[in-house]
Amino acid sequence: MTRSAQSPTDESPARDIPVRRLEPFPADRLSLRFAGADPVMSHAVAVLSAMFPNGEDFFVRSVRNYRDQVSDPELRQQVNRFAGQETMHGRIHRDFNNRLQEVGFKSNVVDRSVGIGFNGVLARVLPESVQLAVTAALEHYTATLAEVLMSEPKAQELFGDEVRYLLLWHALEESEHKAVAFEVYQEVVGNELLRRAVMQATTGVFVGGLLIGTVYSAASNLGVRDLPELVRSLARLPRSPFLAPGVLRRILSYNRPDFHPDTFDATELVNRWRADLFGTGGVLAERVRT
Repeated sequence: MTRSAQSPTDESPARDIPVRRLEPFPADRLSLRFAGADPVMSHAVAVLSAMFPNGEDFFVRSVRNYRDQVSDPELRQQVNRFAGQETMHGRIHRDFNNRLQEVGFKSNVVDRSVGIGFNGVLARVLPESVQLAVTAALEHYTATLAEVLMSEPKAQELFGDEVRYLLLWHALEESEHKAVAFEVYQEVVGNELLRRAVMQATTGVFVGGLLIGTVYSAASNLGVRDLPELVRSLARLPRSPFLAPGVLRRILSYNRPDFHPDTFDATELVNRWRADLFGTGGVLAERVRT
């Protein structure tokens, strides 16, 4: 399915965005090298997870700010379901981040820093239209990374069962609701120059924040004796499926005038992981609260 940018008069297509209320994931043993026994990747994933709770809260608020201005009833309903999914992501990741903190990651420091950035600065300083543009931009990042994880066995093999299924559940839902913030922005704001300018700024802050957080987290745990392993880990990083050239091209596609999240059709991926995770006999089916 290929779509051009939605005009304010277009109706949003019906989308299935189920709000799954999951039990916390079991407290399997974690280590400082839980991602492929790789120190840099483990710290990067831990930092990204620590960014989620306050980030998700910001996303929900920025989209809800405009809910009553959305004329399309289907899109208004999708806003509600987007909020439900994102709120659950924050809860599950807070539990996971607490366990990462116990192992030795600096999850609480990252969480507080992101909270200050989103809630203490962006939410107070930026106009609501810019906050929504930030959310749409970051949703493009999360959907892109989510669909890499869902489609690349090498990415999935980095993690043990518990972490892999936690991340796959999150990835599935990011793909399910990936167009919601963008379509709200297109309907109620629709400023293309602002959308693309905010993406440039957001990229700098997000990538810079992730790099700084990863360096800080790794430096807090890796000693001089770990330097050879750290060098080897950094040398492997460019071969990560999350940094493949196609991933960068997809991120940059956000700047095209005709961009729409649904240009990247993930229907088969979504259907596959819905069945594998939550279908009859799905690995997470019994963890959904009814």
